[in-house]
Amino acid sequence: MISYILNILKGALMGAANVIPGVSGGTMALLTGIFEKLIDTIKSFDLQALKLASRFQFKALFEHIDFKFLSAVGIGVVVSIVSFAKLLEFLFINHALHVWAFFFGLILASVYFVGKKIGRISIPVVVLFTLGTAIAGSMAFMEPAAENESIPYLLACGAIAMCSMILPGLSGSFVLLLMGNYELVMIKAVSSFNLAVLIPVGIGAAAGLAAFARLLSWIFKKFHDQTIAILTGFIFGSLSILWPWKKALTQTFQKGNEIKEKVIGYDYSLPEMNAETAVAVAIMLIGIIAIALVETGASKLKNDQ
Repeated sequence: MISYILNILKGALMGAANVIPGVSGGTMALLTGIFEKLIDTIKSFDLQALKLASRFQFKALFEHIDFKFLSAVGIGVVVSIVSFAKLLEFLFINHALHVWAFFFGLILASVYFVGKKIGRISIPVVVLFTLGTAIAGSMAFMEPAAENESIPYLLACGAIAMCSMILPGLSGSFVLLLMGNYELVMIKAVSSFNLAVLIPVGIGAAAGLAAFARLLSWIFKKFHDQTIAILTGFIFGSLSILWPWKKALTQTFQKGNEIKEKVIGYDYSLPEMNAETAVAVAIMLIGIIAIALVETGASKLKNDQ
């Protein structure tokens, strides 16, 4: 029972992270020690699982897919996303600098704790770390697309965003932002439980995840250090997205009878030496400490098992 509750909490960390543009739930999964197990569990949705389901052999099916683990993580993710969406909307409106500072601290600390999982430094490891940094860092300078509510596009958003969500360092929310549908999906649809949007996004997410998990599991086992290196690069590069001292550049456009606004980029700046900056830096340190505690707790639990 204790392990089930702990997995719910780990899922909640993943869900909360996935709501923030620039933060990855995969990073939380890697830090809390469930990343590989999660990928392998998702991979177990195969032909054998389909056969067991078609024969109504649910006990065998649940054992095959490790339903106990998956349901715990899933409950944590869903509850966290639904509850955190409303809180996040309020915080971004009223305390944007402090929100960005906290998550900048989280991800800065994650670079160290994920990177130390690399067994041996080599030229391929260094090259892949640099490549991952460049890919994630360049995302901050891409111009987001316009909002699109068509079902094919929502299916694509779900598939691409979900694949990004499970990759440490690549934010599914930021991918949705680039695709123009972050506000539509993560704020409006989640807050109002709009099934017309959530169902196609969910179908796309499930399909994308099922296909991507098998590939990722194979790569992780075959090239462990190289995979951790590029994932660490993704995390390090995502810091450019999370830099707290930036101003959103917006563009207005007309959609039907409505005038809408979208973020097309950010104007970055250095912090001013004032009380607000001091508070932001303190909150950033809290984020660093929070990740250190998560990593320490996860390592202790792993050693105790």
